Amino acid sequence: MATIHVDGKDYEVDGSENLLQACLSLGLDIPYFCWHPSLGSVGSCRQCAVKQYANADDKRGRLVMSCMTPAVNDTYISIEDDEARAFRETIVEYLMTNHPHDCPVCEEGGHCHLQDMTVMTGHDRRRYRFTKRTHQNQDLGPFIAHEMNRCIACYRCVRYYKDYAGGTDLGVYGNAARVYFGREKDGVLESEFSGNLVEVCPTGVFTDKTHSERYNRKWDMQYAPSICQGCSSGCNISPGERYGELRRIENRFNGSVNQYFLCDKGRFGAGYVNRKDRPRQPQLHIENRTLTVSVDEALDQAIASLKGQNVLGIGSPRASLESNFALRELVGNDNFSTGMTQQEQQLVELAASLMQTEGIYNPNLREVEDYDAVLILGEDLTQTAPRMALSVRQSAKNKGLEMAAERKTQGWLAEPVARIAQDAKSPVYILTPVATRLSDIAEGEVVASPNDIARLGFAIAAAIKAEAMNGDISDDAKVFALEVARQLKHAKKPLIISGTSLLEPALMEAAAQIALNLGSVDGKSKAGLSLVVPEVNSMGLALMGGMPLEKAFAQSYDAVVVVENDLYRRLPAQQIKTALAKTQQIIVLDHQETPTVKKASIVLSAASFAEGDGTVVSQEGRAQRYFQVFDPAYYNPEISIKESWRWLHAIHTGIQGKPVNWTVLDDVIEAVASKVPALEGILDVAPDAGYRVHGLKIAREPRRYSGRTAMRAPISVHEPKQPVDVDSALAFSMEGYVGPQESSSLIPFAWAPGWNSPQSWNKFQDEVGGHLKAGDPGVRLFDRLPKRPARSFVAPAPLLDNDSTYRLVPVHHIFASGEMTVRTPVMQSRIPEAAFSVSRDDAARLNVQQGQRVTVKAGDTSINLPVNVVDYLPYGYVGYPVGLAPVVSLTDSIAISVDAAAVGV
Repeated sequence: MATIHVDGKDYEVDGSENLLQACLSLGLDIPYFCWHPSLGSVGSCRQCAVKQYANADDKRGRLVMSCMTPAVNDTYISIEDDEARAFRETIVEYLMTNHPHDCPVCEEGGHCHLQDMTVMTGHDRRRYRFTKRTHQNQDLGPFIAHEMNRCIACYRCVRYYKDYAGGTDLGVYGNAARVYFGREKDGVLESEFSGNLVEVCPTGVFTDKTHSERYNRKWDMQYAPSICQGCSSGCNISPGERYGELRRIENRFNGSVNQYFLCDKGRFGAGYVNRKDRPRQPQLHIENRTLTVSVDEALDQAIASLKGQNVLGIGSPRASLESNFALRELVGNDNFSTGMTQQEQQLVELAASLMQTEGIYNPNLREVEDYDAVLILGEDLTQTAPRMALSVRQSAKNKGLEMAAERKTQGWLAEPVARIAQDAKSPVYILTPVATRLSDIAEGEVVASPNDIARLGFAIAAAIKAEAMNGDISDDAKVFALEVARQLKHAKKPLIISGTSLLEPALMEAAAQIALNLGSVDGKSKAGLSLVVPEVNSMGLALMGGMPLEKAFAQSYDAVVVVENDLYRRLPAQQIKTALAKTQQIIVLDHQETPTVKKASIVLSAASFAEGDGTVVSQEGRAQRYFQVFDPAYYNPEISIKESWRWLHAIHTGIQGKPVNWTVLDDVIEAVASKVPALEGILDVAPDAGYRVHGLKIAREPRRYSGRTAMRAPISVHEPKQPVDVDSALAFSMEGYVGPQESSSLIPFAWAPGWNSPQSWNKFQDEVGGHLKAGDPGVRLFDRLPKRPARSFVAPAPLLDNDSTYRLVPVHHIFASGEMTVRTPVMQSRIPEAAFSVSRDDAARLNVQQGQRVTVKAGDTSINLPVNVVDYLPYGYVGYPVGLAPVVSLTDSIAISVDAAAVGV
């Protein structure tokens, strides 16, 4: 700690910070542009100038850049000094010389860091009356709009895109006053994290193109605290709504998870909520006709069809804990399925079991950045857990930070640290069947089959303990295993990452064995173990329990209730057809018109994450709650969208003839916690509906929200009473509390006086870039559950295939593999054509060329797709495009036939 003196007052600060970060953490406002908590300091904009004095007696002082000055003990500075204030105002005036006068039409208006800082400096007059410099804008793809004339050359965009996110196709060109930030030519930004440019840029150079199509000001949107549904990482988001549509997804800061950044899948992939073809009212399917019915009629039909019947309930890892639990209560424990296949469920349950093992620690995403050696077994993280991939990329920089610390250089000095580090990186080893987007930071890569990767993982575990390796691996593999083991043992904090994406349990077992063999230091696990699971609530379903689909369909049943699950994405179509043919009573609750919905006799229109509340559990075991963003019936009284648990509660009540007493969300949460001990911690995820701040609910809308009467003008010129949310402490209006509070889980958006841009999160943090004042949202369930004894795992036997044998290996794609992402229209241009991947060696062996079509027969299913010839893929393996091709079994060998005619050769 250090004592600094600011304008005659004494403050205790972290002596390792710079003055700008220290002052902002104290709540003292200093304007800035080029600095960012995640990017460090480069001192390029000169906007954060303060007056520094040599001591208490110095009256003259000198101007310094606070972002480049350490907050050492007995530092004397003045923010309010006249010379410092005049200098900062001059800098803003200079930056605004060529900036267009387009705030009223700029999409960043009201959300703009430049506006905030201009007001903060007191600059309100333009003296420049000559021709402004202009630039030509670029087309950067479907996500990001480009308006280069608004640039103030802060360099944040390229520092984020290239240095932080590892992108290579955006840079800075030109010199002096004519620098240009963009690509060499028009084209789609290639990085999976490009959307963060929208929030990193302090002006309107990079804006959200998906928002442009349905644009409105930030203050005219209604928000709610929410959780990204795209994968199992559990990133926090702030969805914004207007006119009953999701207009924009913004990052919601969680200091333990996503911090300031989202992947493009999370930021742009929620357009499925606005689809016109989704069920918005209950439906009856009768003889190829679809009838829209009232809520009461739909419930009467559902109750009549289920009463006295043996009902099979199929849940879903994309549905909330509450909805899955309500289904289990309706059908009974013995008739409840998780909605996962047997293979997937076993994998997720194994991951949950390993996370509860004595001697294993699973870090959160922020902690991943602190590890100084990383081994990835089988996961192509950029495609399956992109936000974790971004964290791993930061961990590779720890070598450079260590080298800088040895030279007494602070880690926040971005350019000196980069010069000291040069190309030095912390070791990252990647073992996958395909080349990954993290190749540029990898010290070593192995492209191999899932079985070979698992066996190599066990060889690394043996090498750590100086034990004999399994004798069926090559000498080269043994040398590699010894080197990886040496690096992991030498590291202060090694991290092992694996997961379920390759459908090989031995991969996770090998990862766990490596972590256990690395031992503990001072009673704490030396190594971290992080396991990726498929969907937003896969881990929650593993803790709740239930049957896999195959076992469920093997039972006898009279009726089926499916909750938010497209069965055709789980099992081959013929298996689903056979299973559904056993009954005529098929009730499906969903918010999308899936193939499963089309097979239903009764469709109940379920709420998406934007229209309902619920709890989900991330791969870390972090239980988090998302809240309803808007009430769709407010704009159209004919809409009947309800959370799945509400539909199921009403059916349960009708069948039992007595109320289940689930009036509000809190009732369901308490029931889950009482009947599923592993989920007891969800009671503490967020305050109950009675929570108030100064007697007020939390406002979903900013103070300046306008136009409520006009929004409903086609319905009535009279503004009705705002909907009342009985399920949470949030209000559907701007009448309520806005600002920091005791519960971080209930912050719907970030705003503070004078801070309208995303940089306003600094007002909610214990220290800038740190954690939220009230603690980061979520409860880590595995930390509360009893530990299981550690056990040893055995390496799998090698697969003894011959030269004529081929197998499928899953190939995931960030935009194509998610069930909901592919239903988002803006994603269509980013989704590749469905194709099988084969290596060059296998292409020659099969005598197949790029674009030529082949037919793969797996079990009873045949798939005909073109071939994509790639440089790296295990010998004898064909890459199966997950999400883009019909579901097949990936466990057995396959038969391949090549079409005679080549396409696109």
